Amino acid sequence: MAVALASRLSKGRSLLGGLSNAFSGLISSSNGLMNGSILSQQRTFVQMGTILKAVDNSGAKEVMCIQSLRGKKGARLGDVIVGSVKEAAPNGKVKKGKVVYGVVVRAAMQKGRVDGSQVRFDDNAVVIVGVKEKNKKNSDGSKKKVEYNQPTGTRVFGPVPHEMRLRKQLKILTLAQHIV
Repeated sequence: MAVALASRLSKGRSLLGGLSNAFSGLISSSNGLMNGSILSQQRTFVQMGTILKAVDNSGAKEVMCIQSLRGKKGARLGDVIVGSVKEAAPNGKVKKGKVVYGVVVRAAMQKGRVDGSQVRFDDNAVVIVGVKEKNKKNSDGSKKKVEYNQPTGTRVFGPVPHEMRLRKQLKILTLAQHIV
């Protein structure tokens, strides 16, 4: 704005005329901001340090992502994360400071669907799941296969996308109140 104001004043206009032109440009650009045509809010992956809302009745209220088990960029809908409980209910199964695994059920980053539509939520939310280890011996030695499938809580609050079915998180879908 300062650059636009200085260039208008240097063209020989009066100070008042230059200011009125600058303010009219500012008003029109703010209307553009309101409509979302000039700038759009950038939505990113769930990454290390992201605070997520816990949407089950396990006792946790807020979880901070420590690591995404998907890849380097971060987690999206249906991905498993490792998190630390930052806020918890006093009589819950999960206590504050505990390291837990969780499945991202709502993400602010948009995800494309097969039919061409996009799904995006207002917040980032996670359902806390337990770890189930299966002892499987491979030819080179003993390796354990880890499955993250059983939710700690017995209810899931809020909408859950149907993409969870593709991610083999059927137990979360059965506990959910609303499937989007």
